[in-house]
Amino acid sequence: MAAYNLIATTTVGSGGTASINFNSIPLTYTDLQLFLSARQSTAGGTTVAMKFNGSSTGYSNKTLLAVPTGVISEQTITTYINIGFLPEEVNYTANVFSNQGIYIPNYAGSTYKSVSTDSCMENNSSTIYYGLFAGLWSNTAAITSIQLTTENGNFMQYSSASLYGIKNS
Repeated sequence: MAAYNLIATTTVGSGGTASINFNSIPLTYTDLQLFLSARQSTAGGTTVAMKFNGSSTGYSNKTLLAVPTGVISEQTITTYINIGFLPEEVNYTANVFSNQGIYIPNYAGSTYKSVSTDSCMENNSSTIYYGLFAGLWSNTAAITSIQLTTENGNFMQYSSASLYGIKNS
């Protein structure tokens, strides 16, 4: 039986913010679970990027995405892990937020760090994007900080993220 313990929650205030950060993550858990509900402020590009320990190297991604026109599968090597997509202020229905559930097993171990994400973004119309994202950080360091950023613009007011530590009992 696993026990979830809230480490920290962040809710974006008025004016938005360029990033959501979790620092000084304790190394006392086996896994991490991050939940994100968010929207971005600028048109164009809707990717949510996640980086560990301030590093911009060693990331690879695999994506399986259901879009209105079919299914897209891609593999990329980037400077971050793609954990989903965000609706943006200009071209999406007002006050619609995406949701991501991000799982990071063995974050404190001495092996490469894998990430899996279940992501949904809708537009109060016939347009919905549902994706499964997998990422790998090819680094053996324990994860002590997580930074989330948008591809363009800022996280808008009321975007929120909660980080949980998981202990196996």
